[in-house]
Amino acid sequence: MYIVVRRYTGASALVDAMVRREQEVRDLISGVPGFRAYYAARTGDSGVVTVTVCDSKQGTDESVRVAADWIRTNMSGVSVSPPEISEGETYINF
Repeated sequence: MYIVVRRYTGASALVDAMVRREQEVRDLISGVPGFRAYYAARTGDSGVVTVTVCDSKQGTDESVRVAADWIRTNMSGVSVSPPEISEGETYINF
């Protein structure tokens, strides 16, 4: 399995939009190939960290792409910095 972590700082408007449109976010991310799990957490710096777990790198790559498209489409007029992205293949999984 592969995991991708996206960390957005100073993104309180993004957090608010994700909360308001939770079902849309769920539908979007769960539709990527090999989807397994998704988590979003508010951070202390008015930001958000998201974690997507998929069967393969193809799925996590697609999740990064669709997340960026969703932000471009739904956050126009709001400054959202590109996320810090960490990703990799899992080696401990239980």
